[in-house]
Amino acid sequence: MSKVKIGIIGGSGLDDPQLFTDVVEKNVKTPYGPPSDALLEGKIGGVECVLLARHGRKHSINPSNVNYRANIWALKSVGCTHVIVSTATGSLKEEIVPGDLVILDSFIDRTKNRPGTFYDGTSEEFSGVCHIPMEPTFCEETRKILINTAKELNLSIHESGTAVAIEGPRFSTKAESNLYRSWGASVVNMTLFPEVVLAKEACLCYAAVAIATDYDCWRNSVVDVEEVEAAMKKYAKNIKELFIKAIPAIAKLDWDPPICKLKVSCIFIIIIILRRRLFFNAFIIFQNKFS
Repeated sequence: MSKVKIGIIGGSGLDDPQLFTDVVEKNVKTPYGPPSDALLEGKIGGVECVLLARHGRKHSINPSNVNYRANIWALKSVGCTHVIVSTATGSLKEEIVPGDLVILDSFIDRTKNRPGTFYDGTSEEFSGVCHIPMEPTFCEETRKILINTAKELNLSIHESGTAVAIEGPRFSTKAESNLYRSWGASVVNMTLFPEVVLAKEACLCYAAVAIATDYDCWRNSVVDVEEVEAAMKKYAKNIKELFIKAIPAIAKLDWDPPICKLKVSCIFIIIIILRRRLFFNAFIIFQNKFS
């Protein structure tokens, strides 16, 4: 059974280094530029963990400018096998009240300006093209642990939910909010994509906990930054408790099969594409020779 190392990407309210013992700060260089901040390595319940502040520890990076590829690459490069993340969201359903946690199981991408893959020719490590399957979107085994742990803690949770990832940094219009509701989405946020896709391409077991901070604007209310920040300060302790209790539970399991499955999935897709490319090149050579 391989040893696990768990990356934690903290959104608003969850970038607290006091989560850890034996904290060591590490600056990591990546082929995609610098990550959002230095990595903080330490332990939670004896389990090796790495904390990364998604928006930087000074919260100086807006969602569109987060270097998602550098963040995921950095966590992968220091040996992470898992990534669990928190994300502030606006609720799109009456029953998801501010303070509730949603263990996400799918997403809808409405972003516009973000590189969504490692496989774009900018790094030799990720050569070729990778048409990664995104169902299931998240690591189901990790999701189950988060769900069971949240129940043990008597937290108010929803065991599944679809997040609409918008570009930001602006909030939605009422028309947009109602459109997302008509699609059956549960919450809206600004950071899930491309983070979840990149984690899958990097063969990391990734799961996301959304915390509802408001009702967006469909409910005849106006969401603002102050409201979101106040809600995160109020409710972030719930996610901290969840992660602190869930991480030792994650470490107890044998993760070789799911990680192997992720790797095989990526390799298989890339091999198919390389075979197609070789066949096409051979066809062109043949055509040129006999034309």
